[in-house]
Amino acid sequence: MRVVASTNVWGDVVRQVAGDRASVVSLISDPDQDPHSYEADAKVQLALAKAQVVVENGGGYDDFVRQMLASAGGSRRVIDAVEVSGKTAPPGGELNEHVWYDLPTVEEVATAVATALSATDPAGATAYQQGATRFIGRLHDLEQRDREIGQAHAGEGVGITEPVPGYLLAATGLVDRTPHAFSEAVEEGTDVSPAVLHETLELYSRKRVAVLVYNAQTTGTTTERVLAAARSAGVPVVPVTETLPAGQDFLTWMGETVSRLGHALDGT
Repeated sequence: MRVVASTNVWGDVVRQVAGDRASVVSLISDPDQDPHSYEADAKVQLALAKAQVVVENGGGYDDFVRQMLASAGGSRRVIDAVEVSGKTAPPGGELNEHVWYDLPTVEEVATAVATALSATDPAGATAYQQGATRFIGRLHDLEQRDREIGQAHAGEGVGITEPVPGYLLAATGLVDRTPHAFSEAVEEGTDVSPAVLHETLELYSRKRVAVLVYNAQTTGTTTERVLAAARSAGVPVVPVTETLPAGQDFLTWMGETVSRLGHALDGT
């Protein structure tokens, strides 16, 4: 079974479900690279052309996958995580495409992966369903930890540099107090106005947030100023990334992120 995933996050979800019955290629996997700067090449085109199952994030995050599949020829099963989630942009707003930070969506994708693999390789159907069941059971444990954070800290303010962890924070009942114009500009790579930057920095100098959740993969002068402001004010910082760190699987990675968030909010 040949599977291609646009990122190593979704690639690991496939591995958790498929075990050793699938060969998984993850296209975006460098923990030190901003995924938004990824450039696909001929090797990516070839990998997609040979794939029997493809898992993409969707929502504009990895448009190169669909573009290359359009000229790949042949047929394959394609899973779009954003489509599976059913999430859409809010009225007058933009979709937060970072759906792997939404644990119910990850569960739905794992189920869709098991279904696609079973349809392609019926002999392995039982193994795929069992893999998905084990993975989803551990996801439920993480969701319980989210609920416990919410019970203790729902309504508390947090700061972010980008919308990456938005779904995770919402699940715990935390309130993002970062000016939308700031996080949007950082994500889009555009300049932050002096007024918006001042408003953002005041969140930390005036202790209006309990924690800063910082995208460690997209840094620059502006985000580093926010990081410095948080540290200067004694506001704890929880780093997040868009791809798996080296040597970690999804459950370990997300579990550590949830734990760091809980400890930061508890002051431990």
